[in-house]
Amino acid sequence: METPNIASETTLTPKTKLSGKVLKTTLAGALVDVGQNIPGVIHISQLSEGSINKVEDVVREGQTVDVWVRRVKKDRIELTMIKPLGLEWKEIEPDMVVKGKIVRLEPYGAFVDIGAERPGMVHVSELAHGYVKTPNEVVKEGDEVEAKVLDVNRKKKQIKLSMKALESVVEEFKPAKKEEHKSRSKRGPRKEKEAAETVQQEEPKEPELTGMQVAWQEALNKANAEKSFKVKRVKSNRSQEQEDILNRTLEKRLPTGG
Repeated sequence: METPNIASETTLTPKTKLSGKVLKTTLAGALVDVGQNIPGVIHISQLSEGSINKVEDVVREGQTVDVWVRRVKKDRIELTMIKPLGLEWKEIEPDMVVKGKIVRLEPYGAFVDIGAERPGMVHVSELAHGYVKTPNEVVKEGDEVEAKVLDVNRKKKQIKLSMKALESVVEEFKPAKKEEHKSRSKRGPRKEKEAAETVQQEEPKEPELTGMQVAWQEALNKANAEKSFKVKRVKSNRSQEQEDILNRTLEKRLPTGG
């Protein structure tokens, strides 16, 4: 009996799903007709995720099975009955955008099934812009989300994701201050002192005198100087007169010889 050609050779890329009939079983695996010119082969390790003692415990000759392409070679098509991951470790790269479902919430973040071997983790700080206290403020289990890969550690099998990286940043609105005293109240003692010194330094200087004002000021200064000189001269003359009187008085009182 001929098996219909389910898929052409051009579509036989890894993870392509096919349906075929088991033609033969061996100790190493099973031979499957998937409607191609070359046979399909399933290794015993690819029959099931668990351990297998005998191939016949999983498949028998004549059974129709669903399989996925692992790789295509010249003489055979290597198949698997284990559903492949949506994303292999080698396919996950930083900055790529992935979609998935929230499968678990923890105080420190949310775990997202993105079709990889392990869920990716969105830290609580990467859930949204702004402060987020707990993940359930943003998401809940079962939510379909989109995230950006921040980092992937294949050795530790860890995938770090970010949801806020795909969101536009909204600037926080800050109203303008209306009253000056509010601004001053927030200043410390040091700021107040610096502000006072600035005000003192910015006080207006005395206006410069014009030429006429300068001349007038000089004339006043000269007049005051002459007046002061005359007063000193009068005082000097009076002192001289008083000294002469004193001398004459003494001469009259002093006895003379002869």
